[in-house]
Amino acid sequence: MTIFETITVDYPQEHTVLVTLNRPEVANAMNTQMGLDLLAVFDGFCAAPNKQRCIVLTGAGAKAFCGGGDLKQRNGMTDEQWQDQHLIFERMIRAVVGCPVPIIAAVNGAAYAGGMEISLCCDFIYASENVRFALTEVTLGIMPGAGGTQNLPRAVGSRRAKEILLTGRPFGVQQAFDWGMVNRICKAETLVAEALETAAVIAGNAPISTRQIKQSVNMGLNTDLQTGMMFEIEAYNRMVPTDDRREGITAFNEKRKPVYKGR
Repeated sequence: MTIFETITVDYPQEHTVLVTLNRPEVANAMNTQMGLDLLAVFDGFCAAPNKQRCIVLTGAGAKAFCGGGDLKQRNGMTDEQWQDQHLIFERMIRAVVGCPVPIIAAVNGAAYAGGMEISLCCDFIYASENVRFALTEVTLGIMPGAGGTQNLPRAVGSRRAKEILLTGRPFGVQQAFDWGMVNRICKAETLVAEALETAAVIAGNAPISTRQIKQSVNMGLNTDLQTGMMFEIEAYNRMVPTDDRREGITAFNEKRKPVYKGR
């Protein structure tokens, strides 16, 4: 198993991967190495989606999920160095967004700037009671560059998103929940356990089905209804000849829990 410098990768239960951002001494801020580590691990998930059925992404420690880019590392960078680093972050974000396996963000603490953007790239978010979110880039003379201007409006609507993006003001987890950005508010001590419990439910379903559902929703959000409906039927037809489809129907009629193989 590969050992990473800035993240940990664990397998706490069957078919589930727990990825933890692991720089708690600096609020799990993203440096170049973290970008490379996340790129490597999510490229692996994309290349072999059958090896896992659900991914939980969280941060180490109690204070921060991820504070965004490591500004100490960025201090004094030339324009070329800054852009070279950001290219790594861009590739990493594309790997997260493109991952066919469902991803749950378990946001355990502050999620600012790039940290909030990473959480928005996941399929949905569970967050602990103490969490605060912010997209602070505008206060630093830059703007979100890891999907923030695209994923946030899809989560909370364009007008709310513009207020968050243009002010850079932090907001609490209850607001995030009320606006539809966060799915569940959890006690800090049970956050990861609750995310893993939901991951187990997802992992217990047919993996081809969960991947096709994720892809169908994501594609449909970016096209018109008629095209989305056509894509849905193509995704549906992919499952008709599978062993898992036959197992699901057989198990229902035999009144037992299905055992899916991902084929």
